[in-house]
Amino acid sequence: MGIFRDGRAQPQLQPKPGGNRAALFVYTTVGLENMAFVANAVSLVTYFYGYMNFSLTKSATTLTNFMGATFLLSLFGGFISDTYLSRVKTCILFGSIEVVGYAVLTAQAHFQVLRPFPCKDVPPSKTNQCEAATSSQVALLFAGLYLVAFGNSGVKAALPALGADQFDERDPKEAASLSSFFNWLLFSIIIGAMFGVTFLVWISTSQGWDWSFGVCTVAVLLAFLFLGMGKSIYRNNAPKGSPVISILQVFAAAIRNRNLPIPETNEELYEFQDKELGTRSEILQRSDQFRFLDRAAIARSIQGASTSHTPGPWSLCTVTQVEETKILLRMAPIILSTVFMNTCLAQLQTFTIQQSTTMDRSLMGFQVPGPSIPVIPLAFMFLLIPIYDRIFVPISRKFTGIPTGIRHLQRIGVGLVLSAISMAVAGIIETHRKSVATKHNMVDSAGPLPMSVFWLGFQYAIFGMADMFTLVGLLEFFYAEASSGMKAMSTAISWCSLAIGYFMSSVTVEVVNKVSGGWLASNNLNRDKLNYFYWLLAGLSIVNFGVYLWCSSWYRYKKVEEKQEVDTRDKDPKGKIELGRV
Repeated sequence: MGIFRDGRAQPQLQPKPGGNRAALFVYTTVGLENMAFVANAVSLVTYFYGYMNFSLTKSATTLTNFMGATFLLSLFGGFISDTYLSRVKTCILFGSIEVVGYAVLTAQAHFQVLRPFPCKDVPPSKTNQCEAATSSQVALLFAGLYLVAFGNSGVKAALPALGADQFDERDPKEAASLSSFFNWLLFSIIIGAMFGVTFLVWISTSQGWDWSFGVCTVAVLLAFLFLGMGKSIYRNNAPKGSPVISILQVFAAAIRNRNLPIPETNEELYEFQDKELGTRSEILQRSDQFRFLDRAAIARSIQGASTSHTPGPWSLCTVTQVEETKILLRMAPIILSTVFMNTCLAQLQTFTIQQSTTMDRSLMGFQVPGPSIPVIPLAFMFLLIPIYDRIFVPISRKFTGIPTGIRHLQRIGVGLVLSAISMAVAGIIETHRKSVATKHNMVDSAGPLPMSVFWLGFQYAIFGMADMFTLVGLLEFFYAEASSGMKAMSTAISWCSLAIGYFMSSVTVEVVNKVSGGWLASNNLNRDKLNYFYWLLAGLSIVNFGVYLWCSSWYRYKKVEEKQEVDTRDKDPKGKIELGRV
């Protein structure tokens, strides 16, 4: 309490909730949590191959399936956050599950009886000791992995939405801060990832995987304890009911009214009543796409039906409900046309890591661990994100008048082009690596080639820039376009592109092996045709970009109507159904 000049106590003003102060807790949490997750994303393939005795292909498939499940399950986490729990409670609940998963992996890595004897430690004279993992050992591994996947999935859906909720997108002053939030969210992920692929990877290679998983457990535990410390200053949106039910109601009502003509004027469509406006943050205007769904908002009283009672939610929906459903339908082609980029990303986390183990990894007398090579694109992104947010966005904003500098879909498109270039460069680098192996008669040699591992930095750096454009563009696009009751679900939808991409990676590898006669089947990269595979991905990426251009040109951004405009609508004489111009 302060003191007035007359001696009276001056009350302390409570700080305004939300804003950058609250977002700092989110940045710290996402950095610590991703330090663990990204480190394992780039190095688990070596754990599967070298310590669980999986084959090279099975190691890559196990990792991509794990990553795909993590991102796909985020839909469930988003559903829980939007429907039942607040963002903070969702993060704490799923974060606790993630901690348990890392603890299980720590125990398996520490106790030899819980995993097979590593083939890499078996001398040539005792190769009979190199055995595959038992079913119980594999089951324990998958239990730990998918506890981590399930816990991380809920966090991925709720945590970015929690951070974005700290900024009011309807306030012009905070709209620019909201745009910057997603850039700095990625920046926090990058900082955590850089520690993960250097510090944690060094621990796993020099101190052991039990120490690495143990540090992950402690880091994630501290992350969510820290997140809970900021609970009192968050703007935490309360759950608004199931968005899935709302969507199903629209389809049910549209089917029920399928024989009614689609109204040409908006006055014949139902919208929220005045008393409901206080619970809605936005009213959406009618769009001209997917017009068959407009039947869900046709008030049957106009068709001569009795108005003695208000129709139920399964027979009459509001225009806003209909438009929320249309938004999801319009988003579907966008998300599907970005999937293939993440199929390419999966190759950098599997086959490129294996490439690094065959190359010279010395740097000033220090042996760089293969899984630490992704620090190259992370370093590029670490430098580029501040430049993009503080220089490019303000300059482009002056020309375009758009708070984000360029539109979300334009940003995503730039990333897709860079992804195709990255795969083409990867094919060139792999061709050179194989020529070095042939030139020095080391095709069947286990020793490192006389070729620096930093050659891989070219493909990584280009893809890092692609990820900076596309990932943030997707997160911001889906959060901005989703309705107020589907913010966490929309964030989860953006992660689904990664999920489908990882699952497609496994399928793509299998299909290419069968069709090509075994480009990737010899378990020896010097004999495999990995360069052909990269070039195939580059060509398909160009085709995919063409599809994306068509989808993005077809998309229509949502239009929000101000509340005061809605208050002036005409009402039904009996007050049972409100009709208005939307």
